[in-house]
Amino acid sequence: MTRSVVQCHLGGYMVKIRMTRLGARNCTSFRVIATDSRSPRDGRALETLGWYDPKQPGVNFKIDGERVSYWRERGAQVSPKVLSLLKRVGRAARSTGA
Repeated sequence: MTRSVVQCHLGGYMVKIRMTRLGARNCTSFRVIATDSRSPRDGRALETLGWYDPKQPGVNFKIDGERVSYWRERGAQVSPKVLSLLKRVGRAARSTGA
């Protein structure tokens, strides 16, 4: 029997919205993910929320704002870099409350 993600969050661990690294050396890109705060940087993700490619010219990221809002309503903390991407998209409605 599997537990839902919300039950896991309420069960005692903190969810963070942060980036995980992909690609080879000097050719990196990132995924924006929701993950358990205790997991390693490239560990298991609860959900993939978007991507960011710093070497791509022009629009170099895409984030699902509805899913980010879903996780933030449930208490997820957002990393500073993801927060800057959200501000660029105009989705940072409230601060993270450091």
